[in-house]
Amino acid sequence: MNMEIIGLIIAGLIVGLLGRLLHPGSDQIGLLATLGIGVGAVLIVGLLLSGPLGFFAYVLAVVVAAVLVALWSRMSARSGHLA
Repeated sequence: MNMEIIGLIIAGLIVGLLGRLLHPGSDQIGLLATLGIGVGAVLIVGLLLSGPLGFFAYVLAVVVAAVLVALWSRMSARSGHLA
């Protein structure tokens, strides 16, 4: 169980970083927010596919993370402060 959580955190961080790379422009997002976005993307894709995460699922998770980064950036810009 502990190794699954550690694996999820590592995969989430990588997916979150790749999602930030795919999003154009400057993102003022911290490491913890990037980790949260990545883990959220991996969990969303895992729940949608309801199976083991293969290569395609990780690619889809990166796309979901890029969308989440874009939403995060838009929400923080509207609120008038940086994330």
